[in-house]
Amino acid sequence: MSDVSIFGSDEQHDVAVDVMRWVSLARLVVDEEKVPGQSELSLLFVDRPTIAELNEKFLGGNGPTDVLAFPMDDDLVLPGRQPDQGGRGPGAPGEAGEPPTLIGDVVVCPSVAAAQAPEHGVTVDEELALLVVHGVLHLLNYDHADPREEATMRQRERELLASFREREQVRGTSRDATDRESGA
Repeated sequence: MSDVSIFGSDEQHDVAVDVMRWVSLARLVVDEEKVPGQSELSLLFVDRPTIAELNEKFLGGNGPTDVLAFPMDDDLVLPGRQPDQGGRGPGAPGEAGEPPTLIGDVVVCPSVAAAQAPEHGVTVDEELALLVVHGVLHLLNYDHADPREEATMRQRERELLASFREREQVRGTSRDATDRESGA
């Protein structure tokens, strides 16, 4: 398991969002992608005006979109002293703590997801799951600018979503068994 802190926040009121579930999905992605060292990322759920403003301000887009990813640090590097970066010499008192690597922010608009889910033939939860995975993969340098990159990213999305569904089914099954044992 990686040492990644994931901050989740629901800053909209249009669609009910289980923030902890989606934080769990983001954690699965960073764990499966073997994100090194101490890192942080944010997963924010916002309304249409907020995502439209971010889309216009940072990407030159027009109107609301489903998901935006804002990478912070270009390269994820293992923490610790790197050659030629100075630092304390051997025998010096304990090393100063390294700041965490800021992976970035994923911003999802649940109301856009809810509107496009029927067009994609999926539930709102399935659409939100895809958007969370898609956004986190963008933070981890996946892209879909050319057909080869797009195929790689789409395949990885399918694999991660399948893993998440499997994990949820196992948890659901174990919860059901616990409920039956307790007489609930």
